[in-house]
Amino acid sequence: MADKTSEIKQSFMAELEAVNEISQLEAIKVKYLGKNGLITELMKDMKSLTPEEKKSFGQAVNVLKNEVSEIIAEKTEELKHKAILEEINKMQDFDISTPANTERGSYHPITLVQRQCEAIFKSMGFTVEEYSEVVTDYECFEALNIPKHHPARDMQDTYYLENGQLLKSHTSATQNAIYKKYKDNLVNNGVPIKAIFPGRCFRNEATDACHENTFFQMEGVMVDKNISISNLIFFMKTMLSEVFKKDIKVRLRPGFFPFVEPGFELDISCLICGGEGCPSCKHSGWLELCPCGMIHPEVLKAGEIDPEEYTGFAFGLGLTRLAMMKYGVKDIRDLNSGNLKSLSQFTDDE
Repeated sequence: MADKTSEIKQSFMAELEAVNEISQLEAIKVKYLGKNGLITELMKDMKSLTPEEKKSFGQAVNVLKNEVSEIIAEKTEELKHKAILEEINKMQDFDISTPANTERGSYHPITLVQRQCEAIFKSMGFTVEEYSEVVTDYECFEALNIPKHHPARDMQDTYYLENGQLLKSHTSATQNAIYKKYKDNLVNNGVPIKAIFPGRCFRNEATDACHENTFFQMEGVMVDKNISISNLIFFMKTMLSEVFKKDIKVRLRPGFFPFVEPGFELDISCLICGGEGCPSCKHSGWLELCPCGMIHPEVLKAGEIDPEEYTGFAFGLGLTRLAMMKYGVKDIRDLNSGNLKSLSQFTDDE
């Protein structure tokens, strides 16, 4: 088994020699460290080993994984530095007498989708809230029924900062603050909590056609007496129909999210391939768009709301994937590329 780790490392180092661009390095990272990467697959070979063999082989795989991760990180910095130097060299040849480009700019496709969703939810009585991209562990996890060391944290590979805070891995990190902000109006005046809060999220993902390490979501919550799943389905169907200007085929699947119970995955039929299957939908014909469900009683308690008297629903709409569906963007990485040729073709169609 030790030969396998040695062979994989030799293969990795050989491929690394030919890398000259970040995109090539990302492809190698996915190949070796991705969810179905060569190093990850090694762990599956442990089934037939004895306990003692598993221990030594597992250690060897972990050493290999750490070595490859460190080498990729060093190579990434090297290529970034190289790119900066190339840009500086280009600037030295810049002609300051060149006339300015007077063409008007255009909004980013995610901005267009976000504004459209905000207008739709405002028309249904929701407020639009903003929140920091840097949050505490309590806001991002503990207040959402995800205590320290809980396995559910493995679902989100999070960027932690040196001061103990983190880059929010989901817009759900805003929920606790929203409940506390509006709970008095709910309890004393009987006004339902109806809010959406769009924002940028960050996860240490291996990038591909449908995954990015930086993406946009829009969280939404509604809390009142006698709120049910029927309310959730109504608002989501209404929103999607307005965004796409037609009836959209959707499906609900059971899904696990610690902050909702019951929890669901709301999928829409892939509009890029018409449901036939493509890289954007992982060849399934369906695109996961909106984790949702009924707010967990413990989350309401953390927000100082009595779950015996009030219920509510929450959803996390993927604005990035919604933009891909609306505008036919096949690769999620195009949206963060800064490629004006690709992005400037979109206009506000409201």
